[in-house]
Amino acid sequence: MVSKTDGRPSADEMLDRVRRQAGAGARGRHRVYLGIAPGVGKTYTALEELHRRKERGTDVVIGFLETHGRPRTAELAASLEVVPRKQIPYKGVNLAEMDTDAVIQRHPAVALVDELAHTNAPGSRNEKRWQDIDELLAAGIDVLSTVNVQHLESLNDVVETITKVRQRETVPDEWVRGAEQIELVDITPEALRPHWTKYVFPLLTSR
Repeated sequence: MVSKTDGRPSADEMLDRVRRQAGAGARGRHRVYLGIAPGVGKTYTALEELHRRKERGTDVVIGFLETHGRPRTAELAASLEVVPRKQIPYKGVNLAEMDTDAVIQRHPAVALVDELAHTNAPGSRNEKRWQDIDELLAAGIDVLSTVNVQHLESLNDVVETITKVRQRETVPDEWVRGAEQIELVDITPEALRPHWTKYVFPLLTSR
């Protein structure tokens, strides 16, 4: 695996080689794409990174992806391998969650897992998706994940004061800080405003 720029392995590739040489006991590396607000493009940015690693010869999969109906995100994901979701029956319907066991069994070098603060369906082994991600990391799989700042536990009260909405899906700050890399994803207010007008404001005003 070599980078396309100067023929030398990237830092991620070198670390991947070291981890694999260390054996199955090595823990995977975690990169978090932290969105300043919904709609800034954290999932798209994570998909771009997954494509870059695939192009260098790294074995990659999508463990879980939520496109929210955005055509460009779906198009970018179309050529990537996706591990089928696990169907969990709940109150007469099937809820789709990440199949953590299937991802571990597939054992790619890198897995993308969207929305790490997500609460899993009742009956899942873990209550939260970040706990599923922790299992992937323990299995030696590198993970690219996404989360918005309002889902950090320490900001819950601040977010509720501003929006009058209590965030029920949160992730411990210390767990996010434990990631090897945290990349802040942001865009200008002018670019973000159409998304908020279409998706976010209706949610806030309907509560």
